[in-house]
Amino acid sequence: MAHHSETDGNPASPADRQALMRICAEATESELERALTTFGGLFAAEDIRPPETGLVMLRGRIGGDGAPFNVGEATVTRAVIRLSDGTLGYSYCLGRSARRAWMAAIVDALGQDATSRAQIDAALVVPIKARRDAERQRQREETAATRVNFFTLVRGED
Repeated sequence: MAHHSETDGNPASPADRQALMRICAEATESELERALTTFGGLFAAEDIRPPETGLVMLRGRIGGDGAPFNVGEATVTRAVIRLSDGTLGYSYCLGRSARRAWMAAIVDALGQDATSRAQIDAALVVPIKARRDAERQRQREETAATRVNFFTLVRGED
């Protein structure tokens, strides 16, 4: 039973885990499920903290450096799982999908192992980035198509 911890030979850095969770935040439930099936199916992960939904307060600042103020609340679902090798995975996802939060926690746990991380990158990170880039390009094209160019005619004084 190999336990992956921060002291193992090739641990995932906090920045690596944050980047992977950013991808999970942009992934749909079906994209997460598709990525996990590349590992031979969904995992028998032990629920340390079963998926639960709650609210978080969103805070903002005007101009980035003004006094903080409450913008409003957002619904989030969190989960904590443990894989059979003892690796813990954590997730917080916007929305109410317990299944999505649970799968994102599994992705977090798998992403801590260098071998599994390469497989996660191929099955989830690359397709999500490609979809996101295509959506942004389509949005730029739609914006450009509606752009109006204004110009001024200079009239000479006759």
